Formats: sequence, C-alpha cells, structure tokens
Amino acid sequence: MAAKKSKKTTNRAKKKAPARAIRQSAKSSGGSKSLALSSASPSFTVNDLEKSLGWYKDVLGFAVEETWKNDDGKIMGISLKAGNVSFMIGQDDWKKGRDRKKGDGFRLYCETKKSVDDLARQIESKGGRLDSPPTDQPWGVRDISLTDPDGFKITIAAHKR
Repeated sequence: MAAKKSKKTTNRAKKKAPARAIRQSAKSSGGSKSLALSSASPSFTVNDLEKSLGWYKDVLGFAVEETWKNDDGKIMGISLKAGNVSFMIGQDDWKKGRDRKKGDGFRLYCETKKSVDDLARQIESKGGRLDSPPTDQPWGVRDISLTDPDGFKITIAAHKR
C-alpha cells in the first residue's frame, strides 16, 4: 500500500499573478466534472411587453418563437429567437413595486458571425441607439453595446478576421 503524502505548510506569502485579460476557450478549460451547458436563454422582466417586443423584433431583428398567455388570454411572456439564441421577455406583475430598477449590474454578451458594423447601421436605421459604436477590442473582437427599453445592457461582438 502506498503511503499518503503529507501537506507541508510554510509561512511564506504566496505571490499573486498579475491580472491579465485573457480569454480561455471553454472547451479547453473544463474537466469531465465541469458544468457542460449547451445553451442559455436569459429571461427579462419588462415594464411594457409590447414596447419591448417591438424593440427586440423591429430594432434588433429577433423573431417570435413562442408566446405565453394567462387564463384570460392576455400575453404575459414571449420567447424571441435570433440565430441559435433565445431571449425571453415577460410582463412585470408589479408585485415588487413599480419603481423597481431593471438591468443594473448586468450585461449580456452575445457573439455573431455577422458584421457588427452592418448591425450597427441596421439598428440605428430602425431608431435604435448604440451605447458604443463598433469598437475593436484588445481580445480580438469588434463589438457594439446597446441598452434595451428596460435598461438591460447588451453587447454584440464578432471575432475579427
């Protein structure tokens, strides 16, 4: 039977590695016990479902995938699809108050194979407002940022070729 190695303790302070902005591929970083998601579908609680639906459809170009109605037949939620990604929006029921701030401290990062410059032009031509214009980032993407009618922040990026 092999002997167990004992842990040695020292009083030396561990040196911290300098912080660097390095993106590591999820394919190479996870072990067999890591969480292995195949998709994600964020769900946003919105103040005005019709206004948000118009913005996501008309400004960004999402298509309606599915709708959810209450017992009275009123639409209370919608699943929207763009490419392989779904976003869900649901009407706020105001149980947490009408002055609830949405979108604080949250940014949704999306990737596309399309030109973000073309997307930016399309968004602006349909009345959308960019928070930041197409920008080359040091980690190898070009991206745009915008905010939906409820304050949820979205970044759309494409890898530079």
